[in-house]
Parts: sequence; C-alpha cells; structure tokens
Amino acid sequence: MKWSEIYIPTLREDPAEAEIISHRLLVRAGYIRKLAAGVYNYLPLMQRVLLKITQIVREEMNRAGAQEILMPVLHPAELWQATKRWETVGKELMKIKDRHQRDLVLGGTHEEVVSFLIKGEVRSYRQLPLNLYQIQNKFRDEIRPRFGLMRSREFIMKDAYSFDADEESFKLSYQKMIEAYFRIFKRCGLETKLVESDTGAMGGKAAHEFMVMVNTDGGENIIFTCDSCDYAANIEKAVSIEPSIHETEETKKPLQKIATPNMKTVEEVTGFLKVPAKKLVKTLLYKADGKVVAALIRGDRQINETKLKNNLKSIDLEMADSLTVQKITGAQAGYAGPIGLKKIKLIGDKELLSMINFVTGANEDDFHQINVNLERDFKLDLVADIRNATPGEFCPQCNKGRLKTAKGIEVGNTFMLGTKYSQALNATFINEHGQEKFFIMGSYGVGITRTAQAAVERFHDDAGIIWPVPIAPFLAEILPVNIQDEKQREIAFELYGKMKDKNFEVLLDDRNERAGVKFKDADLIGIPLRITVGEKSLKENKVELKARGSQATVLLNRGEVLEGFLKILSEVGSAGKGLEKT
Repeated sequence: MKWSEIYIPTLREDPAEAEIISHRLLVRAGYIRKLAAGVYNYLPLMQRVLLKITQIVREEMNRAGAQEILMPVLHPAELWQATKRWETVGKELMKIKDRHQRDLVLGGTHEEVVSFLIKGEVRSYRQLPLNLYQIQNKFRDEIRPRFGLMRSREFIMKDAYSFDADEESFKLSYQKMIEAYFRIFKRCGLETKLVESDTGAMGGKAAHEFMVMVNTDGGENIIFTCDSCDYAANIEKAVSIEPSIHETEETKKPLQKIATPNMKTVEEVTGFLKVPAKKLVKTLLYKADGKVVAALIRGDRQINETKLKNNLKSIDLEMADSLTVQKITGAQAGYAGPIGLKKIKLIGDKELLSMINFVTGANEDDFHQINVNLERDFKLDLVADIRNATPGEFCPQCNKGRLKTAKGIEVGNTFMLGTKYSQALNATFINEHGQEKFFIMGSYGVGITRTAQAAVERFHDDAGIIWPVPIAPFLAEILPVNIQDEKQREIAFELYGKMKDKNFEVLLDDRNERAGVKFKDADLIGIPLRITVGEKSLKENKVELKARGSQATVLLNRGEVLEGFLKILSEVGSAGKGLEKT
C-alpha cells in the first residue's frame, strides 16, 4: 500500500492525556484516536494489527477444538440478576434502559448468556466437552479510564466458555486453553508468564492470568515470583511468609495511654515512641457495603483491599471518610485504635496473633496506647490474611525460596467457574447414569486490544514502536529518500511491485516530504524492516536494508533485495533481533 493512499496521521508532540509510553506512541504514530474517556477509534494501521492478532487467536482456538459463535452485546438484566452479578460486579457493569424502561446490560463478559444458550439445548453427556468462543467488543464502566487501551471502557476481547461433565474432563479442557494461550502469545511475539490471580466478580474456585513482563510504568500489575520454584501470583493473590526472627520472648506489660501530640502517621508515631514500625498496629476504617468495619495490620505492612473485600464477602469497599472516622472513633484520622470499638466489626491480619505489647491509636486526639495485647485488651471478629505480600519473604509454595517482584501487563485470563453459573441458571445435562447434573464451566479471555498495546509497551525505543513481525501492520516499508528523483522513484516502485507480487505486505512511502520527516515517521510507526532507496547507495546500484531497532544496515544489489529481505525477516522474526533497545 502507498502511504499517500492510507490514513496515517502522525504527530510530533506527545498527547497530553497519555501517561505511559505505549499510549503516547500509539497516538503519535497514528494508530488510535480518542473519542471519549476510555473510548478510542482504531485507525488503519491499528486495525491491521488487531486483525492479525485476531487471526492468530482464531487459529489457535480452532486448533484447541473450540467453536466460534457470536453472542449479543445487549443482555437482559434478568440473567445477571439470576447469578447475582447485577449487584456483585458493581459500578463497572454498564447498565442501560430501553424505551420500555426495561433494564439491560452492555456485555463485558458472557457467562450468563452462554449458559442460557446451552440450557435445554445440550442435554446429554455425549455432547460434552463443549467449548464456545467469540471475538467481540466489550464494555466496562471504568471509574478512571487510563493508559489508553489498557484500561478502557470499550475494548475487543476473545472470550471462550467450556462445558464439561466432570472435574477430570474439565481439567483437560482447562489445560487445553492454557496451552492454546501460550501458543497465541508466543505467535504474537510475546513471552508470557502464568500467574495465580483472584477470581473477583467472576467467582469460581481459582483463576490465572497471562502476564507480559515489562520494566516500564505501563506494567500496572505487580507480580510475585519465587527464586526457587515456579510459584507466581499477582499482588491481589500473592501470599508470603515472614522469615522467623528469634527475639527474647516478651511478657505482657500493663496497658498505658501516651500523649503523642500531632503524631498521626506511622513514621511520626514510631519515631516519637522510638519503636520499629512492626510494633505498631494500624486501624483502618472502611465502608463495606455501607457498613463501617475496621481492618488491623502491622504498621510496616500495606493493606490488600482485594483480600479484605473477599474475606468480608462485600460487593463495595471503600475507605471511610474523615467524618465517618470522627463519628466512629471520636478522634481525627490517625488516632483510631481497636480498644473500645464495639459497634463495628474488627478484622485483623494473621500476623497480629504473634504480636505482644504493640502500639495502637487511642481513639482520642493526640494520644496512642502502648503495650496493647490481643484478647486481653480487645478481640477480633475475624482473623485472615489481609496484607500485601512483601519481597524477600518466604514462598508459600516451597517454603524455602524468597519472593521477588516484577511488573506485568495482563493480556489473558482463565477462570475455573465450577457450577456457579450453570446452577444459578439451572443449566443441566443427563450424565451416563441417567442423573441430572449441572455443567462444570470454565471461562477464558484474551484482550485483543490489550495485547496490541502490551506489545508496544514491551517493544519500543526512544524513536518509536518496534512491532514483532507476526503482528506488524506491514512487514516492510520502502522509503525512497527523494520521490521526485526519477531513478529513486523507478526503483522504489519496481521493488514495491515485486514484493506485492510475492504477497508481501509492504508500505511504500511515496510522499513528497523531506528525508528527515520520512525517516522519523518510519521509526515511529515501527514496521520491522525498512528498504531505503537513496542517491548514495544507488551510485553502486544498491539499496539499504535495516531492521527496526537495529543500528546495522545491509547494502544489497537490486536483484538481491527479495532474498536479503527474506533472510533478515527470518532472523528478526525467529531470534527477536531488533525487537527491543539494547
């Protein structure tokens, strides 16, 4: 395709709203344009990328035995109410009303719809296992759309749903999808890591995510891995074990209230009292489904709100505002403590069970309690793991390795749903013994648009995008330095014609622009190979080949271009050369 015939509106300046490099580059390189918060137009180059990812996904899903269908975007509210996700998904669920004031959902996922579809249609175990998938636009009412296509309100996703007769069959179906996903992302040029994740509003027994590991701000997920075994989990799910520290066993001391004037933060209080942060217990007030609860963790720990929400079995969880804190504790924020909080539920992290003589707020401005002890001074209503794991602690799987962290971008997920949806919608089949049973289900998603942006976040340099070969919008760009030069133009079009005849996807920059503009645009849009036709090389009857992201160039005779192109393309595609800045 000729540049003059395709819409590529490149920009010289970074867009103001873009926070991460992949978002900035996709806008600057003319791949996407914002319509509204979290809603984007996909321009011609982006559409070519998305179609390539979609084709890879489709081929691997078909190879794994899944069957493609297409389900409606509009869902009757009754289906979501039957599974209780009308409430549990919360404000992220896109809800609308039709002219008759009937409630509808703009689908962000299709567990309810697909369960309703097979209900009454698939009646025998002989029709199982069954895996149905679709590739479709999805909707999610994000509270804060950000990072471009990473966290948008409308996005493209492949979602699949498996139906099995028993657990053994389901394990095989689940493993098939795991293997298919690894193949999908590898074919897209992306190495992924499988990590444990929280099931969230999807529910079910367990879940996993496929992560592209990055070292940029675009890595919005923190991943914990073990240095001795294959344990991997995201921050919402990760558990760690603190190394044992042998200290002189303390005896319980008398409770004492101490003045701590204007000392509110952990650092201020522990510095003033000359105790380590691990000797202080933070009392954090939350509203869980409208009811105030107190969460207690060590002063040197961070609360894990996903774990807290799951243990409270709440739908909505938010920090209590200052007025609520004042009303419940009688003091300003920073002085809350568990002693005397009898009207609200107290949930404490498991680490509190081994603490002695610790510090808490006194529920009185400018005062804290010291020598506080569990059971003697207050009781917990619930004890659970509600903190973030910490790097350097022991792995919960092998108990000997230490945990380390890295950043990742989620591009796919898998859920073991069990009978949650089939039971809620009464979707049953008859097993080999003539018994009526609920389907055992799995749910599997690949973010098509997310995968595209994750590739940009993973592969780029200061000049622009460096697309992996399999998903690049074009394989090569032919760049005549001066299109008005008759010889350059003739050779550029000759090469263009030969490559098109061989069915190579090639972009010809036929613009009458300065060479500097062309080269900058070529680097920006990130086509894997560039063939430069210029006056200097033509003096030797040669053209220049260069892989995007590499500093090396190759001079080839005109008749050797196709052979050289295939050789370099093979090297870039198979070895990953030129895919990232070194």
